[in-house]
Amino acid sequence: MTTELSRVAEILREEDDFLVLSHANPDGDAIGSTLAMGWILDRLGKRYVLLNESGMPERFTWLLASAPLKERVLRPRYARVLVLDCGAPDRAGDSLVPLLDRRRTVNIDHHLGNPMFGDVNWVDPTMSSVGEMVGMLARELGLELTAGLGQAVYLALVSDTGSFSFSNTSPAVLTMAADILRHGLDVGAFNARLQQQSSLSRLKLRARVLDTARLDHGGRTASIVIGLDMFRDTGTGPEDCEGLINAVRNIRGVDVAVSLREEGTDRIKFSLRSWGGTDVRAVAVQFGGGGHRNAAGGAIKGTLTGAREQLLEAVGKMLAEQDAM
Repeated sequence: MTTELSRVAEILREEDDFLVLSHANPDGDAIGSTLAMGWILDRLGKRYVLLNESGMPERFTWLLASAPLKERVLRPRYARVLVLDCGAPDRAGDSLVPLLDRRRTVNIDHHLGNPMFGDVNWVDPTMSSVGEMVGMLARELGLELTAGLGQAVYLALVSDTGSFSFSNTSPAVLTMAADILRHGLDVGAFNARLQQQSSLSRLKLRARVLDTARLDHGGRTASIVIGLDMFRDTGTGPEDCEGLINAVRNIRGVDVAVSLREEGTDRIKFSLRSWGGTDVRAVAVQFGGGGHRNAAGGAIKGTLTGAREQLLEAVGKMLAEQDAM
């Protein structure tokens, strides 16, 4: 058992009054690990608040939660701040960065390049998800992955492993998932709730976005762009873009998928996905971003057209260097 895991378990046992938060615009791992930590603290009889600057995404409102997920800070100080799935402090959101006093912050993460901004830093890039780490923490504390705790950890696992299809799906991940199922999770009902979150508006957005798809580098790179006009025309928002990048990553022969989304004047958010040994994090870092080998992202100043060309040029160089090795 790692020293960091033991230290975090000790803090949860011995201390009280926790603030639990994750990165803004949360995905399945961020929400799953946050709710799972809430269930752990609830079972330990601790005082705690769950917080996310962006609130609870509508597609996850059906999940069991031990406490509401707040959007605003209730008070300026907590005994401990547990920061989950944040590759850097600013990913928590502008309003929450002031809360991250190094002396009180526990940083639990699995992103490469994490700057170790906490008093305690349990950062392990070999983990599939922060949810997996929180599941390990529950076991260390003698808590079984049942009911809401199991459901939350399972959400994190399936989200960050592509439903156990990515290369980060280890035997330990599958063992943990099996343990959750043994403790009563109805995986059929769970997947129905998780996957049946679409709408006609989202379907129309998908059609608009996929119409922008193009292949480059001999079909090895696929890219899509998402403009603010698409959201206005379809009555959707950024949360409705979930999974769009995978539609082009799944094209035969594609090694790297690129998604670019207009966020406002001169700001473009980008996401990169790849297969196997193709390291898209190396590309994201060039633009001030980060992430994992097969899933990374960041932001670029400029236009959708300009940002697309910059990223495709960088991806092309990366693929050429990879071929030369």
